[in-house]
Amino acid sequence: MPFTILLVDDDKHFREIFRYYLNDYIIIEASYGRDALNILKKPHLIDLIVLDQMLPDVRGTELLHQMKQLAPETSIIILTGHSSKEVAIDALRGHADDYMEKPIDVNRIKNLIQKILENKIFGDESLGNDVPGKVELAKSYIERNSQKMVSLKEVAQALCLSPKYLSRIFKESTGKNFTHFRLEVKMEMAKNLLKATDYNISQVADKLGYENPESFIRGFKKVTSLTPTEYRKTTDDPSGQFHI
Repeated sequence: MPFTILLVDDDKHFREIFRYYLNDYIIIEASYGRDALNILKKPHLIDLIVLDQMLPDVRGTELLHQMKQLAPETSIIILTGHSSKEVAIDALRGHADDYMEKPIDVNRIKNLIQKILENKIFGDESLGNDVPGKVELAKSYIERNSQKMVSLKEVAQALCLSPKYLSRIFKESTGKNFTHFRLEVKMEMAKNLLKATDYNISQVADKLGYENPESFIRGFKKVTSLTPTEYRKTTDDPSGQFHI
């Protein structure tokens, strides 16, 4: 599944722009610090928090400490509208992963978020000869990026491996080649979207990174032996059986 970001900012226009440009992620929004804390108390899998310094009810650097108590492993980026060394120092002392000044450069924050989230998966330690570990990280990368058409080369680069080597150990460990595993992951997400949303077939295809719905339909039928429309009908049938 895609990474989930909790965006805490009372500026509705900023939240809309953020959501538009970072549409590869699941975005959960909060306008107030108290709302953000309530969200963290629920069983959401929040991977990263983007936290504005100036909220209506609390300063971001004050909220940071409470967030770290509730979700110590969650990465946090502080946003500030002022060029302030004090805010930066407070943020880093509070164990924020980084901070950024508004107005935000879209490419900079996208790159920063990607870097932090990739470190959550891969960490900074070398995997050495741990082949199972490398394969599990490759699988995790594919699953986390199921909304994109990630390539073998991209995953290999993220793991500091050659594509040829990753392809070989992936097939040996899973019994499946990279492309087939990626297809299965995408089709599991497609099933969830078809069951849980009213998206049409083109919208589902777009959510999964397909350039056109025809390619998505072919892939779905290859895995399930049904078209997406046929599969959706089975989810509406309480018997769970497909009728012709």
